[in-house]
Amino acid sequence: MKISTQIGYSGGFAESVAQVQALEKAGLDIAYVAEAYGYDGVSLMGYLAAVTESVQIAAGILPIFTRTPSLLAMTAAGVDELSGGRCILGLGASGPQVIEGFHGVPYDAPLARTREIIDICRKVWAREEPLVHEGRKYQVPLPSDQGTGLGKPLKIITHPPRPRIPIHVAALGPKNVQLTAELAEGWLPILYHPGRADEIWGADLRAGYAARADDLGPMDVVAGGLLAIGPESEVAGFRDFARAMVALYVGGMGARGKNFYNTLFQRYGYEEEAKVIQDLYLDGKKAEAAAAVPTEFLERTSLCGDEGYVRERIAEYKASGVTVLNVTPVAKDLAGQQRLLEKAKDLAG
Repeated sequence: MKISTQIGYSGGFAESVAQVQALEKAGLDIAYVAEAYGYDGVSLMGYLAAVTESVQIAAGILPIFTRTPSLLAMTAAGVDELSGGRCILGLGASGPQVIEGFHGVPYDAPLARTREIIDICRKVWAREEPLVHEGRKYQVPLPSDQGTGLGKPLKIITHPPRPRIPIHVAALGPKNVQLTAELAEGWLPILYHPGRADEIWGADLRAGYAARADDLGPMDVVAGGLLAIGPESEVAGFRDFARAMVALYVGGMGARGKNFYNTLFQRYGYEEEAKVIQDLYLDGKKAEAAAAVPTEFLERTSLCGDEGYVRERIAEYKASGVTVLNVTPVAKDLAGQQRLLEKAKDLAG
């Protein structure tokens, strides 16, 4: 298994860069740079490209509604050039609260848009002919009756170092997961429960794989959790660090009846808990919502425990199909994070 980590979106560029540099020395394979509605993710990706040597630099993720498909392709090609071929383009739909509330654009047809964006990006990078795309959501060049009529097919001026940059897609719903398994090099499922993965997504993944092109190769599955290794009495409490994040997504990332993460939590079997968490969170009772997150879910999705416990958790992730273990090492300093990452790589084999 490869090892990755997620860089947060709340700022602190210097701290994030220092962390990635330290973890790179410990064998980190991929750093995913988040983007929500704080600083953009690409600035940090470019910064990391200049001060790292081997770690892959991934968008985790760039929302598909915030940039044109051609700009997404140009951006990934630029980071790929800066990093010497280490870029991964992570794509996701985000949600209507952010897309419509912060960016002011309609949140429509995320599935169709994702499919067309992937196609356009690969055409741009391959540079085999001027870009032409006639889709339901995107028409390139723009048809003459929708603009000045002066648009013409163009090739990207520069020559991307790779004709195919890996694309990882954040997806949870059945159709999105099927599309990801068909078209993407990697899958980013948040709130991933390895013990329930096949029941929830197995059929969708298999349907996508059945339509997958041979030249794509196997799809990476990227999932994991908080990482702390030590006596149960010392590290078990670290599992609770995930409560606020789970409550944010299950309770606050959406409205009642329109929250993808809440729906997933219900599919895991936590129907009543999902309702309680959402009600509390939307009523402004965030601490109470976090306290309502089931302890069993935190235990099954974290990597916090003694060495045997963590080994068992990693084995369960691997058995469920995870190929990239995404960890958040919990330690008081960077040296401690490095030791945890090295141990995780050893246990992952």
